[in-house]
Amino acid sequence: MGLGLGFLRWTGGLGSGGPASGCWARFRTSNSKADWGTPSIAPASKSVSLGQEILALFTLALAVASVAWTITHEAIFREMQEYCKVQSRKAPTLLQRKFFYLFTCEYCFSHYVSAIFLAMTRFKLLLPDWRGYVISLFALVWVCNFYISVYNRLRLNIKHEHISIKNKHREMETTKPGGRAA
Repeated sequence: MGLGLGFLRWTGGLGSGGPASGCWARFRTSNSKADWGTPSIAPASKSVSLGQEILALFTLALAVASVAWTITHEAIFREMQEYCKVQSRKAPTLLQRKFFYLFTCEYCFSHYVSAIFLAMTRFKLLLPDWRGYVISLFALVWVCNFYISVYNRLRLNIKHEHISIKNKHREMETTKPGGRAA
């Protein structure tokens, strides 16, 4: 077996004592004892392909990124953001400061939003048990923050263009058609 994601899926019934026990039996391609513990790549569900899981991951990440960005940056939550910024610096205990900081950092907040989305959708990546949730949580946070970074960079470029355009308009207004300054 070559390098890849094979180490993420164990087809053997670890500690189960038999080839047809537990949720692992449905992924087994052979009942030979020589195959027990052999790694293979398989989706978390028999009816969902790995490609569909990846598509679901990228789709869920859009929703998580949207919620995390909106709550931590957009004007509709401005009062809450300002209150949380003040409390993250001035709250009396470390635990309170960290709690309020959570609402000012899109990266931090995206972990909790991801956990909520995973609980709502029961999305698991690569493995059908609790490990699938853990893998999907961190994968979802990573993709979500990639989207947030791209969006933030896009907003920064647009803002820079608007400033350049305003400066050019001001420059044109101060100069008369004959090339003389006003």
